[in-house]
Amino acid sequence: MQIVSVNISEKKGTIKTPVDWIELTTTGVKNDAHAGKWHRQVSLLAKESNERFAKKAKREVAYGEFAENITTEGIVLHKTIPGDRLIIGETELEITQIGKKCHGDNCAIFREVGACVMPKEGIFAKVIKSGIVKPGDKLIYIPQSA
Repeated sequence: MQIVSVNISEKKGTIKTPVDWIELTTTGVKNDAHAGKWHRQVSLLAKESNERFAKKAKREVAYGEFAENITTEGIVLHKTIPGDRLIIGETELEITQIGKKCHGDNCAIFREVGACVMPKEGIFAKVIKSGIVKPGDKLIYIPQSA
């Protein structure tokens, strides 16, 4: 399990842009529009979910296009549950929510494709331990029952 992309945007409702690294702080991704003292500080989406959606949409979907901060590989994120933890490098996240309400016409991908994967397969987390996350970092999944 690993990180394949890290993505950021300065405005809500827009596609995030892949960057070389992101800094996770106690309020989420530094300089990201969704950072704040709430339960959805960091959004994650599996590469596998992205690829499945791209096949349905009959077009390539870039990392960050679903407004996810972190794109993972090798873990079925939407089968995790709130309370589970993710260790990425020196950072630690606690999963807080699976899926979300679709923004419909307020979302760039929905306007273009007419659907979105985040409502069912995107997950959200809060930062437990701060640090830097970058593509290639290993991901360790810790179920809350462990």
